[in-house]
Amino acid sequence: MISADFAHSFAQYNKWQNSVVIEAADQLSEHQRQKNMGAFFGSIQGTLSHILWGDDAWLNRLTQTPFTPTPIDESGSLWTDWVAYKLARKSLDERIVKWVISLEGSFFKNELTYVNSKGVQVTKPIDLIVAHIFNHQTHHRGQVHCLLTQFGVKTKDTDFLIFRENC
Repeated sequence: MISADFAHSFAQYNKWQNSVVIEAADQLSEHQRQKNMGAFFGSIQGTLSHILWGDDAWLNRLTQTPFTPTPIDESGSLWTDWVAYKLARKSLDERIVKWVISLEGSFFKNELTYVNSKGVQVTKPIDLIVAHIFNHQTHHRGQVHCLLTQFGVKTKDTDFLIFRENC
């Protein structure tokens, strides 16, 4: 089972990595960020949009904040304006960090019932959901990193261990 310390560490890591990816993607033109490179969500911007969509949906579910979920098939096209994306990403990262700071260990022993992206109601252990959120972010940021390097962009380190050493 994961802990509040785990969630806090990964929320900070997520925030750091999102800023690293944005800094790297800022080196590209709008056309390059939105160019379909054959990734699951097409482009760098599409993949980043999908990550933001997922983070927002999960945080709303976990904080019991009402929201109308956008279908997963549309998640890669929600944030096409780069400036608006960056503002939304920064705001959501702050919300995630603030949320995890408020958590206690007992929170992770609960289950969450929610409606998934296919409209089906499911119940899952919260510790598994929180681990999934951070894994999902890392997985798709890895795809973005690959796409950035295809454009010749040099990115900063992505290792969690290096992040922890520099905290």
